[in-house]
Amino acid sequence: MAVKTQGMKIETKGETDLIDITRKVENFVKDSGITSGIVTVFVPGSTAGITTIEYESGAIKDFQKAIEKIAPKNIHYDHDARWGDGNGYSHIRAALLGPSITVPFSSSRLLLGTWQQIVLVDFDNRSRKRDVILQIIGE
Repeated sequence: MAVKTQGMKIETKGETDLIDITRKVENFVKDSGITSGIVTVFVPGSTAGITTIEYESGAIKDFQKAIEKIAPKNIHYDHDARWGDGNGYSHIRAALLGPSITVPFSSSRLLLGTWQQIVLVDFDNRSRKRDVILQIIGE
């Protein structure tokens, strides 16, 4: 059993920006020397999340519209009243999505569906330089 961990930086625009990081995760798995196991993709912070989606413009727009209905930007958030930073909605969106996913791999290949990509979603109200942590457990 082996464990490998690596971080990467991703620049985002904020405002429910979806960034396809599949290729970076694939490269980490291939370069790790571990052929079978799981890779966890984790974003530290409380205003971003990780998920999978078919990364195409229609699905991206649909996701952005759906998340706006679930946690609208322009309603009262007690977080904003306390901190005055105007990003209460981004904390709620990130909490609903979650900060990580785990993907199995075999023969150094991610076992994703044909139209499934790994995405970082930045919900904050400004651009950011996000850390993403990748950790493999396998053999």
